Amino acid sequence: QVQLVESGGGLVQPGGSLRLSCAASGSIFSLKAMGWYRQAPGRQRDLVASITSGGSTIYAVSVKGRFTISRDNDKNMVYLQMNTLKPEDTAVYYCFAGDLGNDYWGQGTQVTVSS
Repeated sequence: QVQLVESGGGLVQPGGSLRLSCAASGSIFSLKAMGWYRQAPGRQRDLVASITSGGSTIYAVSVKGRFTISRDNDKNMVYLQMNTLKPEDTAVYYCFAGDLGNDYWGQGTQVTVSS
């Protein structure tokens, strides 16, 4: 079993920045990929960014150039640096991790971008 705990969400003005963190614990040795999804009110949960243990990354087109995902394998942490935030980035952000045959999810953290 793997547990994921997010932190760093909050309320920011358009153009501001936030840094989300996700800490993994439990049986984490076989994790292949970690990353972030988000879900806005009335919308489906969509991939924001992902990163493999080797450092390969994938970004949603809407966040490319503004968000950066990173991973610290020694600390079992994944981060999402969010710059130049826009109102359309408002959503609940969920950390995820995957191994062979299993997906794991955090509880979610609210990000609100509003003036």
